[in-house]
Amino acid sequence: MIIIPAIDLKGGKCVRLLQGDFDRETVYSREPADVARRWQDKGAERIHVVDLDGSKEGTPLNRKSIEKIVNAVEVPVQVGGGIRDIGTIEAYLALGVSRCILGTVALKNRQLLVEACRRFPGHIILGLDARNERVAVEGWMEHSDLSAVEMAKSYEGIGIDALVYTDISRDGMQTGVNVAATEKLARAVSIPVIASGGLSGIRDIDALLDVQQSGIMGVIVGKALYDGAMTLEEAIDTAKRRDRRENSH
Repeated sequence: MIIIPAIDLKGGKCVRLLQGDFDRETVYSREPADVARRWQDKGAERIHVVDLDGSKEGTPLNRKSIEKIVNAVEVPVQVGGGIRDIGTIEAYLALGVSRCILGTVALKNRQLLVEACRRFPGHIILGLDARNERVAVEGWMEHSDLSAVEMAKSYEGIGIDALVYTDISRDGMQTGVNVAATEKLARAVSIPVIASGGLSGIRDIDALLDVQQSGIMGVIVGKALYDGAMTLEEAIDTAKRRDRRENSH
């Protein structure tokens, strides 16, 4: 299981929001590329970037910062937020972004997701944001009647690289990852799942490692790193130690 540090962009700065609330933000850095370099130096194998302004407005608004991040590191960078068309995906991949995360658009335009997976195999991630296991869209400002499991199952077999599953009631709150819901989703589909939202410390890493065989390939870590609840080295070491132990059996 890989540990993926998050960089959330708002107005070109690295911030964290509480439960996706744009009025409850903490600014961590005015130089997101420096943050990305720091995570890489501490052992990150992949970096997760969200254009918060883009997710709200429906179009990329932090492209310059994302380009700087991609140029600052050698590890893969996955990007979400405001990606609503093929042209945006093409532009991001041309910049050197490794994977594009489609969320809102997948619920509203299935054909676009199918086409994106066909044209860019291995580069498309589906972002499923849910509250009470119901899918939320438009920067979490709208809710649908679909459950995360139902939606994920409807996209089996089209070539999605991974699912990022975020419990938005926990995001930025450090109340603990929703391990049960993440495991339930991972068991329901054959697509690898990346857990996200609410990670509070090493005990959450351990809890996810306990069920990683269900199909959980990674976890996105944000506030717990920025607030010092745990270090990236500690999280990576915990995951690698467990993987070594299980592989030796």
